[in-house]
Amino acid sequence: MRWDDLKTEACSVARTVSVIGDRWTILILRDCFLRVRRFEDFERRLGITRHVLADRLRKLVRLGVLRRVPYQERPRRYEYRLTPKGLDLQPVLLALVRWGDTHMGDERGRPVLLEHRDCGQVFDPVVACSQCGGRVDAHNVRTRPGPGARDSSDTLSQTDRRQAG
Repeated sequence: MRWDDLKTEACSVARTVSVIGDRWTILILRDCFLRVRRFEDFERRLGITRHVLADRLRKLVRLGVLRRVPYQERPRRYEYRLTPKGLDLQPVLLALVRWGDTHMGDERGRPVLLEHRDCGQVFDPVVACSQCGGRVDAHNVRTRPGPGARDSSDTLSQTDRRQAG
């Protein structure tokens, strides 16, 4: 499968990876959620070249994940803000934070604590079923073809799922 073909795959993961699947894009999004908005701030925080940063920001704007908002008239300058489509990526970033805290941490502990504004408590991100509220993990999920599947090979067979889990 070629990188340029991901966006047309009958796979939600492949389509998502076509948008956020490189290291710079995911780090730009991380910074957006940390309220970084200006080109120079991204450049300084990430140590990224201007050309690569401009390319990734253009792509995120073109795909509707970010929007450019003018903050200065002379010279005209823009900041980058998450759109509703971009804000919907927060659970993806929180899942990466959780995985990194669990598997990539060191003796110093978590680099960032997540605090729930509603209750004021530090929390761990979890995935829950939208129907019953129960916790979702690799052991209690099964897949089946959906209306967008091209054929039955788009989902894992029962045997493949047992071997993967």
